[in-house]
Amino acid sequence: MDKLSINDPPPAVAAPKKFVKRDFLRANEEGVQAKWDAARVFEADPDPSKEAFMVTFPYPYMNGRLHLGHAFSLTKAIFRAQYERQKGKNVLFPFAFHCTGMPIQAAANKLKAEINQFGCPPAFPEADPAVLAAMIKEAEEAAEAKAKKNTDKSKGSKAKLVAKGYTGVVRQWNILTKMVPESEIPKFVDPEVWLQYFPPHGLSDLKRFGSGVDWRRAFITTSTNPFYDAFIRWQFETLREKGKVKFGKRNNIWSILDEQVCADHDRSEGEGVGPQEYTIIKLKVLEFPGALAPLAGKDVFLAPATLRPETMYGQTNCFALPEGKYGAFEMLNGEVFIISHRAAKGFSCQGYNEEFAKPKCLIELTGMDLMGLPLAAPNAKYERVYTLPLLTISMGKGTGIVTSVPSDAPDDYVSLKMLVDKPDFAAKFGITPEMVKPFEVVPIIEIPGYGSTSAVFMCEKLKIQSYNDKDKLEKAKDETYLKGFNTGIMLVGPHKGKKVSQAKPLIKAEMIAEGTACLYFEPERKVMSRTGDECVVALTDQWYLEYGEESWKEAVKSHVFSENFNAYSPESLERYRQSLDWLKEWAC
Repeated sequence: MDKLSINDPPPAVAAPKKFVKRDFLRANEEGVQAKWDAARVFEADPDPSKEAFMVTFPYPYMNGRLHLGHAFSLTKAIFRAQYERQKGKNVLFPFAFHCTGMPIQAAANKLKAEINQFGCPPAFPEADPAVLAAMIKEAEEAAEAKAKKNTDKSKGSKAKLVAKGYTGVVRQWNILTKMVPESEIPKFVDPEVWLQYFPPHGLSDLKRFGSGVDWRRAFITTSTNPFYDAFIRWQFETLREKGKVKFGKRNNIWSILDEQVCADHDRSEGEGVGPQEYTIIKLKVLEFPGALAPLAGKDVFLAPATLRPETMYGQTNCFALPEGKYGAFEMLNGEVFIISHRAAKGFSCQGYNEEFAKPKCLIELTGMDLMGLPLAAPNAKYERVYTLPLLTISMGKGTGIVTSVPSDAPDDYVSLKMLVDKPDFAAKFGITPEMVKPFEVVPIIEIPGYGSTSAVFMCEKLKIQSYNDKDKLEKAKDETYLKGFNTGIMLVGPHKGKKVSQAKPLIKAEMIAEGTACLYFEPERKVMSRTGDECVVALTDQWYLEYGEESWKEAVKSHVFSENFNAYSPESLERYRQSLDWLKEWAC
């Protein structure tokens, strides 16, 4: 532990340019701080004659120097500690530096890769003004394209702002030059060097800040600190003995590159995002023309992901993105799903393939290969439906295939209607009138005030003309989905007469049992690991804390809502309540 002591003095830094007023104030601070240290005013030992008060601060992560955000947050803890100390209380303010998890390892790996690729010191391509200019142009064009797609007018375009501050690719070497002497940077390919370097700097900065911490009680995390490691082990062993820690297969946010669960502190994007459950609807391919010929004789399905399996009685067609890139992927049971490559990665991590994270692609396809493809849709009124073009499909969400229920999905209704009303447009994708005109909207859910075809009602009410009316469509979708789930009554199927909220889980379970559907998970929104990997959801063996266990949850609730607990504001108390209701299982 000696080599990792946070009390080691940091390397000397050249003195900044002097200013008389600042130097006077700083000298006064140093004098007062010296008196504090001599009197050991912040060292708190047990004292039965005084009321005890403890202040804590979230461990700052040690993949760099502390910054102004830390200082701002810390002032609240410092003020409270000093205030309670002035009232005569025995105040304890310990401190720790967080070194656990992937961020430090990821940064070390990134630095190592930069040195291997560009030399030491690295000669990055953006150092060439011409290359940097091309990067700036590309970034500006990408930002402008994104701004054009932005339907939220309040956010405006940020293309110029991006270009103005753009300096090329973010390099780990360049980040470290702002915090570490350049001659020392190559050592940081070893993650333990980060543990030896940044905590002493953090301690020194905090002392100069006058943070009022009992530095005898300071430490770093990770197993390199055997004392802290023993404490964490004791916690989890105790929780396991009490039956609070469980083991089993669970869906977790997963980094294929890092080969591990990607917890919040391991993410560069997507903090707080969890797995989202979808129901995959198996739309059986009935014919194998053109590029699909090699699949003849197999059980092949277009596999859209939906959050509304109860609406499958209203299917009239299926949508694909004409320019989208798809593949035919063979699953463990021999079935073949036509989906996006991104979705196939997710399936391969959820027990659908022989090898984990290795999808088995039989053939590559484009959306145009799927246009006009006849399908058998489970629960649908029509024996045969067709695959139609939809230009607004995002290949970064779901499977890239979308099933269509125009009675209750405004986007589906508008898109189908446009293909019916504009045969010349449909013909560009090989779609004939016979593939769209016979398929009338099928009433499946009665919603008070909206009728039995709520999507049609809302599109007419808001005068939505095409899928380009994005704001109106979003409003129509939100309203119909909310009203449908809360007040809708099923008009068809074995659960006719039941509320949608009651019928939905039953219909989903029945479809899965009969083999016309299956479950699929993906992150609620994009999650990026600190190693630059876009994460998926994986079904893995996992230790987890069962926060949702009723006796545990109720014990915490009884404390939080008792007279012994002070949340200091109704808003904070409500957040505690929401968190306690939301927490169920949490990966260890």
